[in-house]
Amino acid sequence: MKRRSDADDGKKKARPSAYDKALGLLARRDHSRRELGRKLRQGGYEGGEAGEALDRLGEQHYQDDDRFAEMLVRSRVSQGYGPMRLRAELKNHGLSDARIRVVLDAAGVDWAAAAAAQLHRRYGAAGAADPAEKARRAQFLLRRGFPAATVRNVTHADVDDAADEDA
Repeated sequence: MKRRSDADDGKKKARPSAYDKALGLLARRDHSRRELGRKLRQGGYEGGEAGEALDRLGEQHYQDDDRFAEMLVRSRVSQGYGPMRLRAELKNHGLSDARIRVVLDAAGVDWAAAAAAQLHRRYGAAGAADPAEKARRAQFLLRRGFPAATVRNVTHADVDDAADEDA
């Protein structure tokens, strides 16, 4: 006996509203307003409908950029990333510089201790003997988003402050 699929019975699934689609995305994980808007536009929702849905979600406190930023900072700090990397990622999510500063300050992270912990996790307890090894370890921390001054203090390597200006 042949089973009829949904496509066979001629009925189309009704497309969820932009609000329902965004709510479903938020049920899986927190998103920034910019990220939700981008996903709705990619899903074919018009700008006005998406904007209204995002406004409604914000009013209902289902979507909150501050909460999203705090969650992202906690997650990335636990993964061993530094403040410059976090600042860039939060900026990419559409948060203002002032809001980013507040969130990073509120996190209360000792960035020097976090950098030292990353070095220990990656390279063990033994210190770097030669300058090339110090430089390699310093580059590792710079790539993870730690400021040059912090990297210099932790690795005792010569680090150019120009690395901070690139971020």
